[in-house]
Amino acid sequence: MEASTPGRARRGRAAGAPLSRAAVVLLLSAFVRPASPAAGYFIRLPRGFRLTQDSLKIVGSSDYPVKVYVLLHQKSPHVLCVTQRLRNSELIDPSFQWYGPKGKIISGNSTIQLTSTGSLVFQNFEESMTGVYTCFLEYKPTVDEGAANLQLKYVIYAYREPRFYYQFTARYHAAPCNSIYNISFEKKLLQILRKLVLELSCEVSLLKSECHHVKMQKAGLQNELFFTFSVSSLDTEKVPKPCIDHSCEPSRRLLKAKNLIERFFNQQIEVLGRRAEPLPEIYYIEGTLQMVWVNRCFPGYGINTLKHPKCPECCA
Repeated sequence: MEASTPGRARRGRAAGAPLSRAAVVLLLSAFVRPASPAAGYFIRLPRGFRLTQDSLKIVGSSDYPVKVYVLLHQKSPHVLCVTQRLRNSELIDPSFQWYGPKGKIISGNSTIQLTSTGSLVFQNFEESMTGVYTCFLEYKPTVDEGAANLQLKYVIYAYREPRFYYQFTARYHAAPCNSIYNISFEKKLLQILRKLVLELSCEVSLLKSECHHVKMQKAGLQNELFFTFSVSSLDTEKVPKPCIDHSCEPSRRLLKAKNLIERFFNQQIEVLGRRAEPLPEIYYIEGTLQMVWVNRCFPGYGINTLKHPKCPECCA
């Protein structure tokens, strides 16, 4: 987990979108109740080492198995059945045979392609395809020489990009902890936040919501809601309209979503500051918004720079 400096909600006018301002007013107006007498007033984006370009070709080594990393559900690079030296040499009557974790690989498979020059290409790499692949090459260095044999091993890993998301925490002055108003407020707040980032193909998930009694400095107790929620980009396959524009990268969409959420909380402070009426019973406490940037692999995957030095940020 990579933590950024906590973001603080600040006083001051922020240029907000109409949706955000309307959402703030709706949120506050839905829970305006007379306060009881005792009441007071989420770095640089790491990237996996992608090896999915059609032009990329991986050569083997006669000394050690070569590691290859393929992004899950994507096309692999061309894995060649030659070493770097042989790739630049003339081979007479070459023949190639590939064996994988499940035995001999036959050309014509819908998910695995064997080219006429012995290259192995995966069309849609799945987790189950991870394993050791061995190529047997037989060729003549010259017409007059006898056949030479070579065995090359590759260890091919499926990897995923780390799951990046922002984790926010915020505190609200609350109704009594057993009040149904707190539950209704939580639902309304989540509804507004989700609508706020929907067009960015991002989603908001509630991680934790708790009500506590807080002893104020030189004052009595007050009820406070502690919200923890995450903002993440939807997986590519879940996005209704696939986007290939640079601005549609998950990191850019997430940054826009973060800015919208921070603006939303700032606008709550502005709206409260302009109120002539008494404060509502449930309202955002200025300065309590905090954010951390989370970089985490999916279950079953992990980052291991010692085992995968050529793919240090891959969840393999």
